[in-house]
Amino acid sequence: MIHDFHKIKILNCFILILYCIFLFSACTEENNRVQKISNATIANTEFEKEDIMNIEQKTETEQIIISYENSNSKIKKLEKDFSYVRFHGDYGFEDFISRGGAYSDKEVVEFLAERFTGLSNLKSLTGDSFGCSTISATTSSGEKLFGRNFDWQECDALVVLSYPETGYSSVSTVNMDFITQNIKGGILGMAFSFDSVKTIAALYAPLDGMNEAGLAVAVNMIQDSAATKQKTGKPGLTTTTAVRLLLNKAATVEEALNLLASYDFNSSMGMVVHFAITDKSGRSVAVEYIDQKMNIIETPILTNFYLTPGKKYGIGTTQSKERYEILKNALETNQYIEEDKLKTILDSVSKDNFEEFTSTEWSIVFNLSKQKVIYFHRENYKKAYVFRL
Repeated sequence: MIHDFHKIKILNCFILILYCIFLFSACTEENNRVQKISNATIANTEFEKEDIMNIEQKTETEQIIISYENSNSKIKKLEKDFSYVRFHGDYGFEDFISRGGAYSDKEVVEFLAERFTGLSNLKSLTGDSFGCSTISATTSSGEKLFGRNFDWQECDALVVLSYPETGYSSVSTVNMDFITQNIKGGILGMAFSFDSVKTIAALYAPLDGMNEAGLAVAVNMIQDSAATKQKTGKPGLTTTTAVRLLLNKAATVEEALNLLASYDFNSSMGMVVHFAITDKSGRSVAVEYIDQKMNIIETPILTNFYLTPGKKYGIGTTQSKERYEILKNALETNQYIEEDKLKTILDSVSKDNFEEFTSTEWSIVFNLSKQKVIYFHRENYKKAYVFRL
């Protein structure tokens, strides 16, 4: 029995390593079941029913409402390469922060391995990059929206609904692609079938999300070689653990900025990134790191080039500037933008418009005022998956 127990611990450790390899290299019991996917389903409350019906009258989008349930760490497939999971309880993030966080992906992996398997001194690897677009908007009734495209090669996406013991509940998105490619078959492939192990690792690797307080954040990449490696003696954060910290702890943009300023930020795998952050008051900012210093730019739009005035301004991809102009024009020509209109705007800057090898793997309309999240998978804007916190 003791021998078997150690074998299980080692397997779990390997799973965590493999999972974090990809997650840190990319942008990041059941009471109710998901209703039948082939037909739009209506949630139980009259409020949700009316809300969804109004959307359906204006569009031909199929609405799939994901009902609340108490199942924990059970990954549920919505369609090919698109799933979701809920987690209730403690996943160690408070302990992670109290220990000083992490200054590298390797340290995050070691923390997870030590906490959940008892092993340490592990190593992570590098991978590919990503690009994205974000936009903040207001509806005619004053609701605050945040739109997000995640552009990358075809990958396995996981929506994570987190209900921690300490901190805000949240919805976030994780990219799982390389994990499935690296462990096909064999004993590791069998071990990776444990949803609980995947879920714990995924909680440390969000690429975007919104919390119950109405704060949303997303990571966008910049094509540059000046990775951020702050070493001022403050606690440390990597790219995705920064997103997790903000989702768990920040209710407003101001709180998010204060949190980021109190940590040393070290971008994952040497990638240059910036953050789009917005809240339900309507304030939207970009956070960029230049010469190891944090810069704040008030902006409702972010793609994949620097916005900080000075020597770095404009560095990034040409195509990201084209997407920026499309989003800017949308804000200038629309006094108000409803949820369905925001979906159309995201479609206008999705990757199928630019003849590239990458795709828009997911688009999200966050309604910060209603704690509502609408997902569209792989540029299919006629099928919406709706989550509510």
